[in-house]
Amino acid sequence: MGTRRPTPLTWLVLGAALLGVSSGGALLQSFGEVPPLLRASWRLQATTLLLFPLAVLDARREGVPWTDAPQRRADLMLLVASGTFLALHFGSWTASLDRTTLTHSLLFVTAHPLAVLVGTSLLFALGRDVSRPGRRGWAGGLLGLAGAALTLLDVGAVTGGQEVTLVGDMLAFLGAVFVVGYLAAGRVLRARWPVFLYAAAVTGLASVLLVVASIAVEGTAVASFGALGWTGPAWLGGFLLLAFLAGLVGHTGLNHCLGSMTPLTISVTLTLEPVVGSMIGALAFGTGLPGPATVVGGVLMLVGLLLVVRADAAATDASETTMDCGARPEAKHHVGEGGG
Repeated sequence: MGTRRPTPLTWLVLGAALLGVSSGGALLQSFGEVPPLLRASWRLQATTLLLFPLAVLDARREGVPWTDAPQRRADLMLLVASGTFLALHFGSWTASLDRTTLTHSLLFVTAHPLAVLVGTSLLFALGRDVSRPGRRGWAGGLLGLAGAALTLLDVGAVTGGQEVTLVGDMLAFLGAVFVVGYLAAGRVLRARWPVFLYAAAVTGLASVLLVVASIAVEGTAVASFGALGWTGPAWLGGFLLLAFLAGLVGHTGLNHCLGSMTPLTISVTLTLEPVVGSMIGALAFGTGLPGPATVVGGVLMLVGLLLVVRADAAATDASETTMDCGARPEAKHHVGEGGG
């Protein structure tokens, strides 16, 4: 929980951060002539460039985040895992933007609470020591899955020149699954790593991995567009705008808000990303309005996600009350890269 009450300025920052994060999908989809893996790499390269000077300040102020060689090796292994999951997240999500509508892509990529619920349930069934999902969590999960199934009735429909496809929706949901791994590794590292140093390192690594993946999968994409092609005059402005809005204004703004807002407030706010992102796409890029099945199913998905998020927050609060308040370490939260 935050240690200070949020000021009106903090609420304005939260609103700006939501707009920034939500703009990412529409902007990234608008650069569709660039193959998705290379495009995702460019997006992360631009973000790394903006984060780099802030990471240098973090390193100078706080020094290296490890204290001995074993901790350094463990941190580097986690950093590789985090960067790999981030690359998988952005690669699959960006590919989904070329294969389904913006609204469907945003709905499924922000459904990672459902992925966590399913994963936790499987681990519990296998006898692992994890918290059992409560009734509210199960209700939210079932409602979210029902909403997802309902949105699939629009498969084959065309909105704003983009067709809803099952493959595209599955790629977006894979992005949600992969972001869970990224957040899990990042939660451990962010207990000691300064935010900008961690963000620049993991984002830079993911951008390199995506270039390698593009070379392996996308044929002549790198030869045609260049590994650093976004730095050319045709792309520089667009990708810097994408990195600034979705990266700095969006995710850095959310991390700022966590200083005085609860993680639940941030999580609930982020469930609005598919709605706000779809509006930005429709107004600024002509992506069109979703079909009726997507609207109704999307509302059910968002309500289900809210129930899951609130159930998770309630379970966390309940577990913390069983600990000695004087001995409990201070919790550190971090908002990782999401859809935007």
